[in-house]
Amino acid sequence: MLDDVRPVSAETEALAALLHLGKRARQARDRAELAFVLVNETHGLAPYRQAALWLDGRVHTLSGVVSVEANIPYVQWLEAIFRHLDRTQSRESPRSIEAGDLPIDGAAQWGEWLPPEALWLPLQGSGKGAPGGAPGGALLLARSHPWTQAEADLAAEWAATWAHAWALHQRGGLWRRHSGSGDKARSSSGRGRFLRWVGSLKLWAAAAAICTLFIPVKLTVLAPAELVPLAPSIVRSPLDGVIDSIAVIPGQRVKANDPLFTFDRTSVASKLLIAEKALETVRTEYRQRAQQALFDEQSKSHLAVLQGQVAEKSVEVDYLRSLESRSIVTAPRDGIALFDDPTEWIGRPLVTGERVMMVADEKQVEVEAWLAPANAVPLPSGAPVTLYLNADPLQPLSASLRYIAHEAVRRPDGHYAYRVRATLTGEPQTARTGLKGTAKLEGEQVPLVYWALRRPFADARAWLGL
Repeated sequence: MLDDVRPVSAETEALAALLHLGKRARQARDRAELAFVLVNETHGLAPYRQAALWLDGRVHTLSGVVSVEANIPYVQWLEAIFRHLDRTQSRESPRSIEAGDLPIDGAAQWGEWLPPEALWLPLQGSGKGAPGGAPGGALLLARSHPWTQAEADLAAEWAATWAHAWALHQRGGLWRRHSGSGDKARSSSGRGRFLRWVGSLKLWAAAAAICTLFIPVKLTVLAPAELVPLAPSIVRSPLDGVIDSIAVIPGQRVKANDPLFTFDRTSVASKLLIAEKALETVRTEYRQRAQQALFDEQSKSHLAVLQGQVAEKSVEVDYLRSLESRSIVTAPRDGIALFDDPTEWIGRPLVTGERVMMVADEKQVEVEAWLAPANAVPLPSGAPVTLYLNADPLQPLSASLRYIAHEAVRRPDGHYAYRVRATLTGEPQTARTGLKGTAKLEGEQVPLVYWALRRPFADARAWLGL
């Protein structure tokens, strides 16, 4: 057997690449895939570094990226360059482009965005409204070394083939182009019945879809929520002072009159000692004056003054003793102590009436939710509320709306929200204070189309300023 193997020439490889690209264009499922083939797979016909497709006055597709961001500087510069080239270059033949072919401001940035050599490929039959749906635009290929005339001719032929495939995709007629007339004649009657059936089915589907839009549904909104104590006892500071020690830990069960925290009694004790000494001194002086008054009329005149001083000092001593007794704060009821980290309170100066902690029944809880202003829909009192706890989402808790605050307040995350309180129905075993989750609040019935488009319409009005 004789081997007749000849080396493949560069021209043969180029023609094979052109045929392969034509096949890829015919097999493309949609215009997005067709544009991807043009900017990325043309590299097999003529090597390049960057490619950009310009269609209908905008940058449509770039090589090496999935989507085009219209606001980035590279795309904006490319659009300006494409508009200039479209006005100044021929729409019938390709041409090599350099920085000198651009205006001064565009040429200055050429080296920043593109290699020095580019090939301008106008798409045949370009222009809006061109017959057959041909695209209006061009393809730009850029690389470091100059383009040859052979490469330009092959690229132009490939661009014409691609433009033809694009036009067929726009008309949606690829399968009609490739179907034979004999097949049409043999199946015309059956296809007619099928098309009539499909048309009737589409009509009924459209009618059903329109009717579905007016199905009444409950208007529901979601809000972050948690379980909070119901009617807790607030423990406040009974005096001005500094907390010396905390006797309980957060969440600890306490009984009535159990000590909760203690104030530093050093200052009060020293003041009490000084007041007691002063009272004893005044009492001693009063007794001496009372004995002298039996013989000295002048001493009798000082008794009333000393008696007032004794009463004043007695009141001061009683007050300081009451402060010393109040320096140990006890629990007002049975329950659990709710407060922050104990180390944050020790050594902290307090004023009279400042809130320190709460004592509440662990099982007596209610729902507190924070409703965003965008979700502030009409909700009547007693409206159903469902709480889905993060710890147990498969067992939602039912509640009824108690009230919604009339004014939105600022939350720790910086957003404003309306406070919502709801009363739990029943006695679920998993309900305890501090558990967080998401609350679903149900309002009145509205059409399905309103339920689906309420937020988009609100966002559109805010964006348009209507």
